[in-house]
Amino acid sequence: MSANTVKPAKRKSLYRSEKWWGFLFIAPPFIGVLVFLLYPFVNSLYMSFTTFNFGQPADFTGVANYKRALTNDPLVWKTLWNTFYAALGVPVSMIVSLIIALLLDRKLRGRNFFRMMFFLPTICSMVALAMIWQWIFNADFGLLNYYLSELGLNPPAWLVDEKWAMIAIIIQGVWGGMGVSIILYLAALGNVPSSLYEAATVDGAGGWNKFIHITVPGISPVTFFVLITSLIGALQDFPRFQLLTGGGPNYSTTTIVYYLYTIAFEYSEMGYASAIAWFIGIIIMFVILINFLLSKRWVHYN
Repeated sequence: MSANTVKPAKRKSLYRSEKWWGFLFIAPPFIGVLVFLLYPFVNSLYMSFTTFNFGQPADFTGVANYKRALTNDPLVWKTLWNTFYAALGVPVSMIVSLIIALLLDRKLRGRNFFRMMFFLPTICSMVALAMIWQWIFNADFGLLNYYLSELGLNPPAWLVDEKWAMIAIIIQGVWGGMGVSIILYLAALGNVPSSLYEAATVDGAGGWNKFIHITVPGISPVTFFVLITSLIGALQDFPRFQLLTGGGPNYSTTTIVYYLYTIAFEYSEMGYASAIAWFIGIIIMFVILINFLLSKRWVHYN
């Protein structure tokens, strides 16, 4: 009788011991999420309803910051337009990445070398790349304008002309963002069953029909993933703009996130910056939601 009562007691004690060890192991990441994610998240929401500035008491103002952003600050809408303008580089980058991936998917000599070269910008320092592109786009002695002049063209002042500054940054973004997309597309192309292409060949399908009806649906999950991650990155991007143009000329390359950074850390208006941050977050969630709803029509997982 005593042995039967001891065994359940030992099992219960062991269960409690394992449970507390489990809590102990998950405690560090859980505390990290609370401190570095949940607290800033809630605190930024609170600050967006106040006049919080560094070194000054915060006064509750209700939705005044949101009203200012939506109705009284034209730079919010200008920089938001700049952000979506810059995001036009996302589909361009995806198309170019897919074309390069299709070429590298063939059995070519030096294929691994070219894969490495296209991925290299992804692991390089953003500051170093910005300095290189500043030299390439330089109006007086830049490499790009030199070759355009040799062709008899009248090259623009890329980074100091309002009409061309954003185009220059889009070009740099397309070049710098292809590496990861190419690798993902190569992996997706390798997972498309070759039997589908063989069956299509027997049926007399040409290369274009194979691409449209086999390749595109086969890689659609990866295309969707690249689209979502690239859009989120484009809507949150500002280091390239800060390094290449400093947001100029005349705010023509100032994105909404760059403007938020300026408001928060140059003008110390943390309350207003928090309101803009939540405004950006809502826009990003809305854009992503639309993409998820539309993806049901063109993303094929089987």
